[in-house]
Amino acid sequence: MKHYILEAKNISKTYNGFQALENVSLSLEKGKIYGLIGQNGAGKTTFMRIIAGLSFPTSGELYLFHQSSQKALQAGRKQMGSMIENPSILDNMNARDNLRVHKIMKGIKEENTEQRVLEIVGLGHTGKKKAKDFSLGMRQRLGIAITLLGNPEILMLDEPVNGLDPSGIAEIRQLIKKLAAKHQMTILLSSHHLAELHQTADEFIIVNEGKILKTLSHNTLEQQIDKHLLIDCNEPEKLPKVLRESLHTENFIVQPDQSVKLYDFTDEKEKLSKTLIEHGIIVTTFATQEESLESYYLHLIGGQADATIKSRFL
Repeated sequence: MKHYILEAKNISKTYNGFQALENVSLSLEKGKIYGLIGQNGAGKTTFMRIIAGLSFPTSGELYLFHQSSQKALQAGRKQMGSMIENPSILDNMNARDNLRVHKIMKGIKEENTEQRVLEIVGLGHTGKKKAKDFSLGMRQRLGIAITLLGNPEILMLDEPVNGLDPSGIAEIRQLIKKLAAKHQMTILLSSHHLAELHQTADEFIIVNEGKILKTLSHNTLEQQIDKHLLIDCNEPEKLPKVLRESLHTENFIVQPDQSVKLYDFTDEKEKLSKTLIEHGIIVTTFATQEESLESYYLHLIGGQADATIKSRFL
């Protein structure tokens, strides 16, 4: 039986006549990482703010730990950590003092929690160094450390890898995965770095114009992302005709540079090569590729994708 730790039922939010969210419904399981995907203005941050109690829905119900009353939500949010938009960091304080301030603000009485949390995020060695002298990656980790005060069961992180270099991104990814696996935290993660989300999340929630377009697991995504052969050749104008007439397939896309993405024959390369050679076509590129989460997302929302590609994913 699935253990849902957070449930949203038909959540809508309107600002001065603008529909920021429309009938958003989803359920989050304990210990899983959820990737929230969408363009700027799609409603991701609005939804996170509602969960965190920083904003209120126009309609719909939110359940935390199976409870939906305002009193229960207020109690449930004490078991939640969130970093929405920018980490709340005091630049003239060191990491430990930053945590001490937030610990007081949250009314947390646990002793020695600062060092424990700093060790979790890899900042246990920073000593008296002030936050203003931290690298961007260290500041992001300190922001996450602040969210970990109080041993939360739910963690919400809005763009935690924004502006980081590849090594910083990898560090945050490893930290997020460790928190979910070792501490059984449910993590809702918003990011524009779709390649990174693809490596991090267990489930994906795709949002567009305030609506959820699709939710799917990592395994389902892998099954739906199509493998294809990328083909360049000496006679690109002849290749589509050979594919249609000799190999009886229309399951390909001619790219603007005249290369071809062929979605059939990925496991029959020998047959394909033999047929092309028989028709005098010399292949210069013959590579197996997979669509990315980014291309899947673009196809799904219809942006930058032609109707043929779009139809493959809807």
